[in-house]
Amino acid sequence: RLPEVMTLGVLSANQLMGVLAQASVLVLGPGLGQAAWGRSLLSAAVQAKIPQVWDADALNQLSNADFAVPQGAVLTPHPGEAARLLGLSTEQVQADRPAAARALVKKYSAVCVLKGAGTLIAGLDGELALCTQGHPAMATAGLGDVLAGVVGALLAQGMSAFEAASLAVWLHAKAGEQQGQLGRGLAASDLIPAIRQLLEEQAPCLN
Repeated sequence: RLPEVMTLGVLSANQLMGVLAQASVLVLGPGLGQAAWGRSLLSAAVQAKIPQVWDADALNQLSNADFAVPQGAVLTPHPGEAARLLGLSTEQVQADRPAAARALVKKYSAVCVLKGAGTLIAGLDGELALCTQGHPAMATAGLGDVLAGVVGALLAQGMSAFEAASLAVWLHAKAGEQQGQLGRGLAASDLIPAIRQLLEEQAPCLN
């Protein structure tokens, strides 16, 4: 049970419009699926003029969609998703990860977080950041969803897309590194208290 989680079910994109009018940030994709229902929700979401994070099935839908991501959104693909978005093979993406990240920025006018060993963050003005933190135990279900949520949370605090993505990647990787050293069985939810502690420790640098 997660008593702090608030949910609202919708059956159609029309029902989503009222919710979008009250939102300050959108994180799209985790658990969305690839059916027509999910596509209709994304087609409504792209009309919202607020910061957005696109992950998981939002990226899978985007790879053959007839709508565009809002300019300045944050995309968080793993190499396989990046390959589909660019019409390349995963091997081609991995062969030149900086070029792939920048190609996604150019194609979608969005900040790109290319996940993997040595996650890259590519910005709209040519910035490119590399995160060397992390742990092999982080290759498990739900870890990417946590990252997307942290990016969204930082966007909600008023950070720019590149700053939010860069800090979120570092927090996520550092928390995973710390938790991974504790032993086997890392779960996505294990990162949340660790990220909270890291963010508290870094707070003086963020003010």
